[in-house]
Amino acid sequence: MQLLHIDSSVLGANSASRALSAQIVERQRALHPGLQVVHRDLAADSALHLSPAHLAAWQGAAVDDAVLGADLKKGGGYLEELMASDILVIGAPMYNFSIPSQLKAWIDRVVVAGKTFRYGASGPEGLLSPKKVFIASSRGSVYAPGSAAAALEHHESYLTGVLGFIGLKDITVVRAEGLGLGPDARAAAMQSARKTIEAIAA
Repeated sequence: MQLLHIDSSVLGANSASRALSAQIVERQRALHPGLQVVHRDLAADSALHLSPAHLAAWQGAAVDDAVLGADLKKGGGYLEELMASDILVIGAPMYNFSIPSQLKAWIDRVVVAGKTFRYGASGPEGLLSPKKVFIASSRGSVYAPGSAAAALEHHESYLTGVLGFIGLKDITVVRAEGLGLGPDARAAAMQSARKTIEAIAA
């Protein structure tokens, strides 16, 4: 089995989402001896944002720029890793009510017509084989349904929506929110999230 571990926080060792995603990976290692883990740190080594040159290359134009060529190769690697993996773990902090741009750049390379989804007579169809997905979600305030800020939540809802679009619907969200509301709130949120991880059974 292979697990693809994606981190996207720019906070390094101070990141809550990185701490939680790492714990999820260790839990999966314990549950699946021999598990192979591929780690992508998108904050340390992110793909470029899409440009007209990317679109031209995908349509068959010659690639004469070394930077573009390397970036196209990186994006192809993203897609190959995702398709080859049985488990996906994404560390996803909320930045300005949504996901980090580095994570969005990764999504733009793996949501590909004809490879991970297609349009048919009945509409879009996800093409990825079933995989288990874990999202380590961290947020400074409280955005859960029913909260005062729920309308500003374009973070977990976006991730679960776009992953579902390509066929990944078996998603577990491990959430630590309210992290910016003081030390006690942060400690309680992290403790709750860690207990959720410890209870993962598969």
